[in-house]
Amino acid sequence: MNWLLSLNPWLVLIVAGMFEIMWASGVKYVGVQRPLISLGVAVALAASMVGLWAATQRLPVGTAYAVWTGIGAVGAAVVGIVIYQEPATAIRAVCILLIVCGIVGLKLFSGAGA
Repeated sequence: MNWLLSLNPWLVLIVAGMFEIMWASGVKYVGVQRPLISLGVAVALAASMVGLWAATQRLPVGTAYAVWTGIGAVGAAVVGIVIYQEPATAIRAVCILLIVCGIVGLKLFSGAGA
């Protein structure tokens, strides 16, 4: 795992967030009747957690966790709108934008230079 720790922690955190989106978006299809989907969701969950762990080795844990969950929340909301035809209301878009602003703010003001 040393190779993972040698990477830019923000890049690792973003990739972990992408895996967060994958498992969160796929979890509604987990079940005995869908073993490959269930396995994919489990792998994405594990990859997401490992990435979060690696990022917290060099970033403040509160910042890393908030960014990771923010990426997952925004991504899952967008997947819900685009793929699952969930409502795309103006207020929902504003709320998603606020989460994105929070993620960017945490990156800019985290005090972690990497």
